[in-house]
Order: sequence, then structure tokens, then C-alpha cells
Amino acid sequence: MTILRMQDLDLANKRVLIREDLNVPVKDGVIMNDTRIAAAVPSIRLALDKGARVIVMSHLGRPEEGVPITEQPAASLAPVAAHLSKLLGVPVRLSQAYAENPQEAEPADGEVVLLENVRANRGEGKNEDALAKQYASLCDVFVMDAFGTAHRAQASTHGVAKFASLACAGPLLASELDALDQALKSPARPMLAIVGGAKVSSKLQVLESLANIVDQLIVGGGIANTFLLAAGYRVGKSLVEEDLVGTARELMRKTSIPLPVDVVVAKTFSADAQAIIKPVSDIADDEMILDVGPQTIAKFNDIIAGMKTIIWNGPLGVFEFDAFAAGTQAVAKAVADNAGFSIAGGGETIAAIDKFGVTEQISYISTGGGAFLEFVQGETLPAVQILDEVGR
Repeated sequence: MTILRMQDLDLANKRVLIREDLNVPVKDGVIMNDTRIAAAVPSIRLALDKGARVIVMSHLGRPEEGVPITEQPAASLAPVAAHLSKLLGVPVRLSQAYAENPQEAEPADGEVVLLENVRANRGEGKNEDALAKQYASLCDVFVMDAFGTAHRAQASTHGVAKFASLACAGPLLASELDALDQALKSPARPMLAIVGGAKVSSKLQVLESLANIVDQLIVGGGIANTFLLAAGYRVGKSLVEEDLVGTARELMRKTSIPLPVDVVVAKTFSADAQAIIKPVSDIADDEMILDVGPQTIAKFNDIIAGMKTIIWNGPLGVFEFDAFAAGTQAVAKAVADNAGFSIAGGGETIAAIDKFGVTEQISYISTGGGAFLEFVQGETLPAVQILDEVGR
């Protein structure tokens, strides 16, 4: 790919518009988790250090397009602006009328401007040229740094790059692409993928893509139940997709998929349900699988320890309930202890990594959810493709 990188450009005295993913959980005006904001800070700081006049834009939640933020204040980026200012150590001014008055988006000396929620702008979702041109008019250089939205062709992620005088990838986006390339295009062997979650159908393309490139594939959560059923085991009232049993069997023919040998079951789905460890051959009709058992954990730990490249997406059980968290916790620790290259992505995966305190030991944690999955399954990300096209 021929993608320009922000760190290689002279940005002195230039208006630099950076698309970040600052979509964080906000409750009653309080930011509940600032991971995405903190991840964006180094890119913004680098632009400032290069002498740029910095404008940042992002979305937050799912506001109604075309409706002013004043009429849907819960979608305002005001709390994000305040928090970003604290992390950067410079004033961050929220610009609300930049569409009607572009001068409002012009940063004063020593400040950063944050554009109000782009998803409230009419034409954002449909990637309309008129809006994309408005964004482009605000800057001399457009920086796409929001990997988490790179799979969406929208005016603030894709269209603006077509019309900006210069468009490039920011450090965060570039590092995501580098890490994924290392894991998928030139991985050290042996290579393992760990894919958990509720349904095979939601990650079918990911499973099919990974089955063609990995040496082993561990499946967990509800996904594993479908594979157990395909292997001839009864799964009681566990979450399962009987119509995908044939698909599971085909995947098992393609690559090595070690299945659980014991599981943790319960009769109800609740935090206080009685957890019972059982062999996979002994699951009753009124029981549901909510985690893997200790023998399976030991088996998976041995597999993980011998790998040189690991891709992890999704928990092995209902880790939100302590009684059913052991499998996911063990995987988190085993991946963290592995001396090879590990990359993890997806909201639940990041939540598990945070819960079990192994953030610093994972080689790379992707900030993208849907974008991470689409990249892994071989899809072209529109916001990355356009940077390649304009960079030639």
C-alpha cells in the first residue's frame, strides 16, 4: 500500500484535521472508560509538537442525523473535550457551528479544536460529497487515525480524504495496520487464533478466513457449543446454532480445532447460579455450558505456550460472572505470558484484558471492533483503501 504517514510529514503552521475514534461510554456527563481518548492523545500531541494547528473530529454514540446536538445533548462531545484537555494539558474548545461557520473551527494559538459529533451532520452516514468537501475545506492535511471506524465509508472517514489537499494515516491507524499485517501476512509459526463469543454466525467469515491461515484454532463461548454438537456431544440447553453444525465440521476438517474436554455448567444464566464442573460427555438436558473446565484450561494453556503468533477475539465463557470467568482469565494470562507476538481485539476481549490486568503484556491491543473483525476476515476497509488511492 502507498499510504502517507503523518509522522513523516512537515506539519508546521498547517491546519491538520484528525479523525479520531473518541466514542467512549458517557453516563450523566461522566466518562466511564477513557481508553479510546487516551489512545488518541499521542497522535494529537505529535501533531502539536510538529507545529500544526490541530482540529479533531469524532462521533459519539448514534445521534439522529440532521438533528442539532442541542436537541439531543446526550450525544454531545462536551465531556470528551473536557477530558481530552486534561490529558493533553492544553485547552480543547468544542466547536458546534463549524458547518455553518468554518471560521469557528480555526484553532487559536495554544488550543485544540474538537468538532461536535460528526454523526449529527446531515450526509455523514451516506458519505455525501457536499459534507466531505466542507470537512476538507477546514484543513491543509487530513489525518485518518480512527481504525475503529475505518470499515465505514462515511464523510468524516472516507469522503474527506478524497477532497483534502493531502490525506494520510495517523500513528494509531498506522500501528494498527502494521500489527495486523505482522499477525496475518507474515506471521511467525506456529500460529494460533482464539475466537470466542456467542454465535458462529456472527463470526463465520472470521472463522473461515482464520482456518485457512492458522495452525490451530481455539473456539470458546457459545461458538464452542456448536462445535461440540458437531462432534457428537449433547449440549443441553446451551446456546447453540444447529443449522451451522455442517459448517463447524467443515472448519474442523480445514484446521486443528481442539475442543473442550470438560466444562462448567449451570441450570440458570445468572451470577449466583451454582457452577458445576462436568466432562463434555455428561451434560444434562437442563444444563447450559457457561465456561470451560480446569482440564480444558490446562490443555489450552499448553497450546498457547507453544505459539509464536496469537490472534485473540472473544471470551471463552461468561466472564462477567465470577463463577464462569476462569476460562477467559486463564487464556488472558496464558496469552500475556507467551513470548511471541500477540494481538487482541474486540470490545469483550479488551474488557476481559482490562479485568484480568494483563493489558501491558499483550503485544498489541486493537482499538477497533468491527474494523478489526473485517480486516481479519480479509475485507477491504474503505477508509484505508482511499488513503492508498490518494497516496499514489
